Amino acid sequence: MAQLAYMCEGEPDVAPRAKSREFPMEGDPSLLAVSLFAESEPVLTTMAEDARIAGLAVRARRSLTSLLERGGGVLGDVVLVDCPEIDGARLAALVRLDERAARSGALLVVATVADALEDVFGCLDRSRPDILVGATRAQRMVALGGAMARMPGRRLRETDDEERIALLRLAEEVERLAAKIDGISSDSSPGLRMGGGAGLSPIAQPAPGYRPDNRQNDMQRKPRIPLPDPRLVKSVIRHRAMRGEFFDGALFADPAWDILLDLTAARAEHRRVSVTSLCIAASVPATTALRWISQMVESGILVRVQDDSDRRRAFIALSDGAADAMARYFDAIGTPGNVV
Repeated sequence: MAQLAYMCEGEPDVAPRAKSREFPMEGDPSLLAVSLFAESEPVLTTMAEDARIAGLAVRARRSLTSLLERGGGVLGDVVLVDCPEIDGARLAALVRLDERAARSGALLVVATVADALEDVFGCLDRSRPDILVGATRAQRMVALGGAMARMPGRRLRETDDEERIALLRLAEEVERLAAKIDGISSDSSPGLRMGGGAGLSPIAQPAPGYRPDNRQNDMQRKPRIPLPDPRLVKSVIRHRAMRGEFFDGALFADPAWDILLDLTAARAEHRRVSVTSLCIAASVPATTALRWISQMVESGILVRVQDDSDRRRAFIALSDGAADAMARYFDAIGTPGNVV
């Protein structure tokens, strides 16, 4: 069982928005424990039912803002949060929760909505959380199951890059099945498409997802070849999007490549890309895009860049190594007609 979170000391008391309730351990104490945080009692009750069905023992049901109280309570092995709305107190609570989960090793699953995604993502930069956007109950339970499978000591061996991608693909299939069970299509909303499901935590010390140029000194980070004209990259993106007018879009789903293309154009234009914008560019449900982004950050393909003017906001960019790889790719294919 994962180490439980530390107790915060000497912190100011902040009145919670909803009544905080500590419960005796609900369920078999030998099971993994889950802490539940939400501002609505009916939502907490539903979350507790889902957690028990998933095989977790409920340690506590509390208001999210109760984390700002002195002590803040003890976290379980898994922490499930419902945060559809953002204000100053909730932002502060998420930052505190992110710190505590990172310290304790607790696995964090946060359910939110598209309008709050930027703020939620910006607050959670240490704990490698699973962020679900517009998740259904079935998708939330899949996420809980994924968290349980990732608990320390439950993995028999490390997985390589190929296996991690296979797990991501499998999770996408489970998401689609969960959406069908709930009678909700993951493609129901235009723009930033909503979806949910199990976020697979990146494996420790993954190998880079790009192939470095062995002829180049490993310490030299500046690309030897300039990035392509952003107009060319945007043309490629438009042509890829047009396929959906004639075929089922799922036939060509490739979020990793769409993410790389969007960030390549942005880097060539010296433009920053928000996580919401990148989720849209990925052309998959937001939760799926977030999982791919997380994996690509962990693999060294992407980097998270904090906004100096607003610490609650973060952007995503290509790593120097990935930018070099994209520049070499476009240089190798030569003409626009060869680009896919």
